[in-house]
Amino acid sequence: MTASIGDILDQHVFIAGAQRRFGSLRADDARAHADELRAAVGWGPTARVAPVAQAWRELSLTMDRAGAEVVGDLDPDVVVELAPRLWVTLPG
Repeated sequence: MTASIGDILDQHVFIAGAQRRFGSLRADDARAHADELRAAVGWGPTARVAPVAQAWRELSLTMDRAGAEVVGDLDPDVVVELAPRLWVTLPG
């Protein structure tokens, strides 16, 4: 079952030491979160974090290209596509 765009945007994520609404995040928030996740990547199980860090970097670049102030300003199809890769919603 695919989550609705409203559910995705209302989802809370832990960024910069606080729970924040996904739809209110800015590109700088996404970049900082990508950097934080990338710093946690190592070998073994932590290597699985690398694609999630890359997805957060992609989100920040997508927002920059679209001129989106917050995630909620992006095209809903883009948000729905990225959400599982960001682990905002569960993959699969």
